[in-house]
Amino acid sequence: MAISAGGDNEKPMSDINTTPLVDVMLVLLIIFLIAVPVAIQAIKVKLPSVKYDPTTTKPENVSLSITTDKDGRCAIYWNMTRVTHQELLDRAVKKLQAEIDRAGGANNLPAGYELPEAHIRGDVATPYQCIGGAIYTMQMAGFAKVGFISEPPPGEATTRL
Repeated sequence: MAISAGGDNEKPMSDINTTPLVDVMLVLLIIFLIAVPVAIQAIKVKLPSVKYDPTTTKPENVSLSITTDKDGRCAIYWNMTRVTHQELLDRAVKKLQAEIDRAGGANNLPAGYELPEAHIRGDVATPYQCIGGAIYTMQMAGFAKVGFISEPPPGEATTRL
């Protein structure tokens, strides 16, 4: 509270001094005016639109399921068999080599020949290090296409005519 110096009015001044509030607001306005253009992307990028494409499952594709066990460790399943990262690498290399040999060898692959893909189904609660490790292992084995299996958005048709 401020006290008046002199005069007949002996009541203390109870008016709020708004000058510091205005000063702070102006400083914040200047900070945001400078910071907003920095935070916004300056490069125009066309982001992909999300749409649901049903996965065409081929028998040669590898289906992996990744979750965590009751101890919180990564659990990787090749179809229905649990595997370690080393077993995953060994099986993936063998699978890819068998497909290449079946197609006539690495030097005799027909034009447009599609090698098998790895399809990963990851549990929502699984840490990314588990899923990222599986992706890395499959890429080390030579799989060029590693994709994710997900649920379609609500309201989307699950079959195509």
